[in-house]
Amino acid sequence: MMQKENDPLNSAKQAVLQSSVCMPAGSTIVEGYDFEANLESSGTEPVVKVDYEALFKSYLTTGFQATNFGKAVNIINNMRNWRLSDEPILANESEEFKDEAARAKQKCKIFLGYTSNLISSGLRENFKYLAKNKMVDVIVTTAGGVEEDFIKCLGPTYLGAFDLEGKALRKQGLNRIGNLLVPNDNYCKFEDWVLPILDQMLIEQREQGVTWTPSKVINRLGKEINHPDSVYYWAYKNNIPVYCPALTDGSLGDMLYFHSHKNPGLIIDIVNDIKCMNDEAVFQKKTGVIILGGGVVKHHICNANLMRNGADYAVYINTGQEFDGSDAGAQPEEAISWGKIQQDGEHVKIHADATLIFPLIVSQTFAQKEA
Repeated sequence: MMQKENDPLNSAKQAVLQSSVCMPAGSTIVEGYDFEANLESSGTEPVVKVDYEALFKSYLTTGFQATNFGKAVNIINNMRNWRLSDEPILANESEEFKDEAARAKQKCKIFLGYTSNLISSGLRENFKYLAKNKMVDVIVTTAGGVEEDFIKCLGPTYLGAFDLEGKALRKQGLNRIGNLLVPNDNYCKFEDWVLPILDQMLIEQREQGVTWTPSKVINRLGKEINHPDSVYYWAYKNNIPVYCPALTDGSLGDMLYFHSHKNPGLIIDIVNDIKCMNDEAVFQKKTGVIILGGGVVKHHICNANLMRNGADYAVYINTGQEFDGSDAGAQPEEAISWGKIQQDGEHVKIHADATLIFPLIVSQTFAQKEA
């Protein structure tokens, strides 16, 4: 039976079976890890032997956030491996960087940013590894991201649960950070430790003319803690600057408040630090940024890189969304519009909890052979 030209069934068939264009040559095919690729015999049952290197490589072609994970690994390895000797010598290049040996030593400057909750979590050990082994060049964090590192040297943080009743915890002197618990006694220990240091800093300000900035305060506290578990001890040892423009927004701010009543006069200059922070980016041949979370740390790093017309490499890891116009949720493309990431720079955002993702990223980048 012949179909009429305006037959609904014919229209439906055309809609469902509309012809596709040919995919360009070399298009990536979606393919995940095959757990049967490495089967070994054990008695009568085959045993799966996981090739973790192949597993993580398969993320790149798995799709969704797994593919963004694979892109992030490649971008971080690119920023680690870049040398000025990879680039042609420009006509206006300074004499210093016309020498091939000098060019081979010039690396990409890597900025690492993270929010305070991540220092409270077990990611602190990841950050310590990076600082101890001088794998990042600049750190930016929040007040909590500073003090919680020192507090953990004085007393442990414990696992709790997300649904614990706040009223009951308050009565027990337990502070909840997500599903983590910090005893209030830890902050009392922190007060006992830090106030004498602030006293000494005030003496040095008055008698020696020392100008304290947030980064100098963190450096001094890293020296004073003298503890191998501390991120900022290793930052102090390895001359890695740590910037925190919101240094007063946390327990450290509470200590500065109490100190201002007990022994007033200590001044912490944020203007000097913004000069130093922006200079970290302005005079670099290449910069790369790895930012976990949003807020102050994300914008402070990106804004510094605006001063050089954008970072060359950028990896974001956070759960923020862009529908409300927040900087935390903003995609890398928004940063490009401001000049905070280079127009032709390599960039990716992984929409995920950093505690799940970052240890895996470190395993596939910084923990691999030396760059």
